Amino acid sequence: MSLKIRMSRGGTKKRPHYKIVVADSHSPRDGRFIEKLGFYNPLLPKDHADRLKLDLERTKEWLKKGATASDRVHRFLADAGVLKPLKRNNPEKAKPKKKAQERAAAAATLAAKPPAEGEAAA
Repeated sequence: MSLKIRMSRGGTKKRPHYKIVVADSHSPRDGRFIEKLGFYNPLLPKDHADRLKLDLERTKEWLKKGATASDRVHRFLADAGVLKPLKRNNPEKAKPKKKAQERAAAAATLAAKPPAEGEAAA
């Protein structure tokens, strides 16, 4: 049985709150779970004490038993110092493509070239 530490959504439309639970990875998101470890309320301000509550001792025990955390829960645990933060790396996506690089290089050469004697400075 592969275990996941993940969030289970509750609340009404546009008013979510989440339980942080340990569940079998094959069970539905809001369905059967093994143990509730805490809760998360995204509607509260970030500095509010009741925004995130998590039983770190039980979480550490489940991690030792082989449970893996979802991305968001992993971030919560990294902020608490239980796990190392995930390292994301996709620097190629933000780079300009070939034509944009050529245009930028052409614009840079035009801007760096001093005006000729016959031309008036604008």
